[in-house]
Amino acid sequence: MRTRLKICGFTDVDAAVYAAHLGVDAIGLVFFENSPRHVTIEKAIEITKALPPFTSVVGLFVNEKESMIREILAQVPLDYLQFHGDEPAADCRIYGKRYIKAVSVKKGLDFEKLNTEYHDAKGLLLDAYHPDAKGGTGTQFDWDLLPTKRPIPIILAGGLTVQNIKRAIQIAHPYAVDVSSGVELEKGKKDIVKMTAFTQQVQEGDRETL
Repeated sequence: MRTRLKICGFTDVDAAVYAAHLGVDAIGLVFFENSPRHVTIEKAIEITKALPPFTSVVGLFVNEKESMIREILAQVPLDYLQFHGDEPAADCRIYGKRYIKAVSVKKGLDFEKLNTEYHDAKGLLLDAYHPDAKGGTGTQFDWDLLPTKRPIPIILAGGLTVQNIKRAIQIAHPYAVDVSSGVELEKGKKDIVKMTAFTQQVQEGDRETL
């Protein structure tokens, strides 16, 4: 099975378009104002208008007000909503859009409870736990904590880089991987060389796992 690839945290048009032409399945736009990768509605519109066909756009939110999410949805053509805060499932599904729930992984996490509550999520994005940040920290978690039973597709995130992505695919066997800081020159600025190499390593990881 091919591992899907999402690159998150684009802040400029050229990098997002380049990623799309690399064959990236989805790009992530961060609407969380406290993030160094935050994009305005105007910038998000500019990016989405420039993308070629068949590249999904994911909007990332952290405990955002419903009114703001609806304002963004009215202007930006998002394919998926990704919730990175403490949003209960009921709050994730009120928009009638496909959604992904991000979860910070640490020992004792009840995956069975997550699968029950977010049963209609299109994916569980598993990221490293950090007390002060909601993703994009570049921190890796223990992949041995991943459940073997996966009724909801798992999207692996957290500290993924060109150096470790093949190993991550071979050990964790995720449905998809999500990278942000691992392909950056600096926070919010993607590196086309790293994006290219990362994409190639995902493809190699798939071939070697067959």
